[in-house]
Amino acid sequence: MLNPSTDNPSDWRLRWALLLAKIERVQSPDQGQALLAELSQPRVPTVLAFANAHAMNSMAVSTPFFEAMRSADRVLRDGSGMATLFKLLRMEPGLNLNGTDLIPRLVRAFDGRGIALFGTREPWLERAARRVREELAPHSTLTRANGFLDTGTYCLLAATHRPALIVLGMGMPRQEEVAAQLRAALDFPCLIVCGGAIIDFLGGKTPRAPLWMRKAGVEWMYRLALEPRRLFQRYVIGNPLFLTRALRLASTGRR
Repeated sequence: MLNPSTDNPSDWRLRWALLLAKIERVQSPDQGQALLAELSQPRVPTVLAFANAHAMNSMAVSTPFFEAMRSADRVLRDGSGMATLFKLLRMEPGLNLNGTDLIPRLVRAFDGRGIALFGTREPWLERAARRVREELAPHSTLTRANGFLDTGTYCLLAATHRPALIVLGMGMPRQEEVAAQLRAALDFPCLIVCGGAIIDFLGGKTPRAPLWMRKAGVEWMYRLALEPRRLFQRYVIGNPLFLTRALRLASTGRR
């Protein structure tokens, strides 16, 4: 790995090395359950982010996004691409704690406390809220807002309703930047989750891949088939770029 004290902080390899050192790698289901319990009892405003191949590519070229990811309080590994990167670096990747599977479990853990959904647009936002009310957290009060408002509005809504859990579904890099500003603005314990497409999934806008594709680590292929134009850059261009950078970083580490 690179040495943060001697290398150029604008170098993507150093950015990757710094974030990789921050990622929590959970090695067993028992550890995963302990992590879930810990996350569900925040003592201060706490940001949870997920690092996947797209995040690593974005971080390589965007200083604000790199800083937002690095400032997150907790970062988890998301996706098979990150597992490949850790293996190339001869590090155990741990369990795949992707947000699409973990966040519904978190919502259940917060049942009975206030929950905010900030992201996507109607009608999927209302459908997601209905699913939370009916299936995941029937005893919670919900606050919701679409994902296209200014950050100050989200801060005001959160300060007014004081939810214990705030789920952001705005996509990278905006949700990570909004999360950092929410944490700075709020003065009560809460977990702020950078959820990507989770509200779209909950609202039925974006269907999940078949279970066998999820287990095989190729859910991205399913999503690409559904939205080829929007996701072409992320997957068709981004995945080979990520793998090239992963190989270069591994080579640098060996040297």
